This record gives sequence, C-alpha cells and structure tokens, in this order.
Amino acid sequence: MSILEAIIIAIVEGLTEFLPVSSTGHMIIAQSLLGIESTPFVKAFTVIIQFGAILSVVILYWKRFFRLNPITVFDKNAVEGMSFAQKWWTYLKRFLHKFDFYWKLFIAVLPAGMLGLLFSDKIDSLLENVFVVSVMLVIGGIFMLFVDRMFNKPGEDQSISWQRALKIGFFQCIAMIPGVSRSMASIVGGMSTKLDRKNAAEFSFFLAVPTMAAAAGYKLYQLIKDPMSAAMLHENIGILIVGNIVAFIVAIIAIKFFIDFLTKYGFKAFGWYRIIVGSVLIVLLLSGTISNVIS
Repeated sequence: MSILEAIIIAIVEGLTEFLPVSSTGHMIIAQSLLGIESTPFVKAFTVIIQFGAILSVVILYWKRFFRLNPITVFDKNAVEGMSFAQKWWTYLKRFLHKFDFYWKLFIAVLPAGMLGLLFSDKIDSLLENVFVVSVMLVIGGIFMLFVDRMFNKPGEDQSISWQRALKIGFFQCIAMIPGVSRSMASIVGGMSTKLDRKNAAEFSFFLAVPTMAAAAGYKLYQLIKDPMSAAMLHENIGILIVGNIVAFIVAIIAIKFFIDFLTKYGFKAFGWYRIIVGSVLIVLLLSGTISNVIS
C-alpha cells in the first residue's frame, strides 16, 4: 500500500465512519476499485486507522465524555440499621451514579463485544465479499427511506437509561454484516427507544469509542503478539500514522456536518445515496467490471 492509497482509504474511513452509509463497506469498495491487494497489513490498516476516527469524538465531545456525575452529600446515618447487603447496595449505587455515563457505554458495547469474539472468523470472511456489501447498502438504503416515518415521535425523556443503552447495543450487532453501518444501526436503535435524531446520533458517536477501540485494539494485539506481523507494523509505522491523522481530521468535519444535516433533514438523502451506490456496484459486479472477492 502506497502513501496515496493509504490517504484515500483514510479519507473514506473519516467521511463514512459516523455517517449511516457503512464505513467498512466503503473501504472495501475503495480497496476493490483501487485494486489494493488484501494483505494482512491492509486488513490491519483499515481497522487501526479507526483510532483516528475515535479520537475525533473524544476531542469534539471532551466536556461530556470526561464528565462525572457529582455525588450528593451522603448521610451516614441513613445506612444505620441496614443489613450488610443493603449497605453494600447503597454504596454501590452511589459509585455507579458517579460513573453513570461509562457504565451505560459498557452495557451498550457488551452485545457486540461478545458476538464479535464468537463469530470473528465468519465476520472476517464476509468483509472480503463486495456483493454482500452492495446488497446490504441497497437494503439499508430502502429501510432508511422510511426511518423518519417509523420513529417520528420522540419521547419527552431524552436521558440514556441502562435499558435504552442495552437495546441500542443489540441493534449495533446488526452492523457486523458488512454494508449495514454501525452508525445507522445504533442510531435507529436509539430512535426505537424514542430518542430524537440528535440524541440518538450523539450516543452512537459515544458508543463508537469503546466499540471501535475494542475492535482495533484486539486486531492490534493479534498482530503484535506475532513477531512477523509486529515487524510488518514497524516497517509501515509511517503509513499508519498518516492514516490515523487523515481519518481524525476528516472525521471531525464529517461529524459536524452530519449532526446538523440529520437534525434538519433526517435520513432520506443517505438512503437514496446507499441505494444508488449499492445498485451501481451490483451492476459492476454482474458485468464483471470489478471482482466480488478482494484478493
């Protein structure tokens, strides 16, 4: 992979990671169109540059991302007469309240984390299938044309409860199919619990941090523990740094655009975009212009 190819792939990652169009699908498409061979390093590169995209969320929302809930003054007399179990539960609730934001992210990331570990080999095999990506782009696009009608009555309570977090986490699992879009799945999951589009999108951004960090960290660990792969990463460290910087800058721009656009106009434009791109790819595949499997 050349520096130019790395920059192009990183731009695609930054632009599409937080938009409901499937970043993985678009990177697969870009890789296929550029004729980039699917080497172990290229596979690792497409995952590791997600660190740059993750950092964009942390920087843009740092005040909310690092905010802890204050603990109210606690009256120790309130636990007098309680059993040991009751006292333990009281103190635990106070602790959980302080780190409420992080516990809910943890709850939301659990379903995808467990399924990812169980079916990692199957997921990896699907990641090289351009036809699967194309079909899911079209199906997801058709669905997105009706999302705003399906979930057009947000509730008054826009806070994230653990029940909401868990449901969004299960929706996020759908994105393990290449072409579905993690962003779309988690935003729709949020809207299904009566979050409005803005709050659903922002929680999707926050959820991306532990989800993508876990996936990228696991891939990085697998590479580092193998001496040959570790040497490969060391030889290409410059490309990895450039890729993360580009993904970070582009993702910041994409997030700012997406929140404003989604709040004003909804999902329909993204739905039509997915349908057009997916349909063109299917035609190219059927005509033999591009290969179905990235080699």
